[in-house]
Amino acid sequence: MSLYLGLDISTTAAKALVIDSGGRVISSVSNAVESSQPHPLWSEQDPRAWWSSMSRSIGAALSASDGGRVSAIGLTGQMHGLVILDSASQVIRPAILWNDQRTGEQCERIRQTIGRDRLIQLTGNEALTGFTAPKLLWVRENEPEAYARIRQVLLPKDYIRFCLTGEYATDLAGASGTLLMDVANRRWAQEMLEALEIPPAWLPPTHEGTDQTGVVGPQAARETGLREGTPVFAGGGDQSAQAVGVGAVTPDVVALTLGTSGVVFAPCAKYTYDANGRLHAFCHAVPGQWHLMGVMLSAAGALQWYRDNVAGGVDFGVLDKEASTVAPGAGGLVFLPYLSGERTPYPDPTARGAFVGLTTRHTRAHLTRAVMEGVAFGLRDNMELMRQAGITPRAVRASGGGVRSPVWRQILADVLEADIVTVSSAEGAAFGAALLAAVGVGDFGSVAEACARTVRETGRTEPGEGVERYREYHARYRALYPALAAEFAALSRLSDAG
Repeated sequence: MSLYLGLDISTTAAKALVIDSGGRVISSVSNAVESSQPHPLWSEQDPRAWWSSMSRSIGAALSASDGGRVSAIGLTGQMHGLVILDSASQVIRPAILWNDQRTGEQCERIRQTIGRDRLIQLTGNEALTGFTAPKLLWVRENEPEAYARIRQVLLPKDYIRFCLTGEYATDLAGASGTLLMDVANRRWAQEMLEALEIPPAWLPPTHEGTDQTGVVGPQAARETGLREGTPVFAGGGDQSAQAVGVGAVTPDVVALTLGTSGVVFAPCAKYTYDANGRLHAFCHAVPGQWHLMGVMLSAAGALQWYRDNVAGGVDFGVLDKEASTVAPGAGGLVFLPYLSGERTPYPDPTARGAFVGLTTRHTRAHLTRAVMEGVAFGLRDNMELMRQAGITPRAVRASGGGVRSPVWRQILADVLEADIVTVSSAEGAAFGAALLAAVGVGDFGSVAEACARTVRETGRTEPGEGVERYREYHARYRALYPALAAEFAALSRLSDAG
């Protein structure tokens, strides 16, 4: 029996997932990884802690896999993070993560240097604080001693790759999120590197998601229990791998992720981009494909924050049941889910969350439903941009912890006016990484074939009675950010000043 190992280094955990050629999950083990916020807007992690957690996860997953031998390994993980190594391949400073917001000045400098229109055309993206390039400029300007020691720049999952294989490499999907890629031509953008004075030698070779990038070395084999020489494949950034995991690998299938962040993901057969930079245009992990993506920074994470800090830590099932007793519109209460700033459709790190319309008649059930609806409205903003780009899905493949809620699935179906389809591969990005490895080792002829044989539809929620009501409420939601944006910025300046 062929087994495949998918490794996912997320913001919260290091996951190792073993599947067989039929898509059956043999074992899945996660170990937590800790983040630090040493200053306001900062978010960092120690890459060495990633490997410590991942090696434990791998060992435990192998122990639980009935003695089967892993024939191929695929990688995925959080995108945009900056890992810098010195000439001895040692970590120079903690990794700066995707949700770090310190680089506003550097983003503006990139726009001025390249020109905003050319930047979007070339890289497929606006200069956003989460991306890798502005983080690298921030290190140059604020930590010059650390910058002077840099010899290699990696993304988080590619540090795990280095620990496994001793090789520097990255996938095209992950590299697209650095703001240093010529996305249309699937290569590093010399124009960007020259303009920003970043040495090309610092960047690893790029690969399609099914390319082999090395083999497990002796030290990694001893630390994990993997067989030395096991091939390791490129994989993809977490959103591309997640899309593979739910079968969004052809232009007719749109994927939605309701995790800590919220993502709408649309595969494309050719390079296309949003001239206003509201949508991300990246290479897909599927060879020769691209994708458009809209990202809101707080989705199921907003409900987690609400549960932990407002709702007294009660069980999510209790909140779900209470929300089901409230009619669409939450009694005139609207929630803005901008708890970590926002990316799509408002690239604004100073955007803030808010409940608008509170009265004494609102209960916890109303607040819970308003949070769910506010996230759905944000995802609708993303979906409408997709529709403007010519993508008109009638069904959306949904994954992530939030879609376990039947109430939230119905809200999404009504707000998005599309069927919400759940699938068998609940393990998400790690599952997709394992499938990419299975294709790479030759056990499937293509990524589409691998998905067709392993990903099955498990449920479908159709739009219901809330559609018309939610059209009215979404209009009110859309009016709130423009009305409050200046006040959000003012409050951000006040809080930064202490």
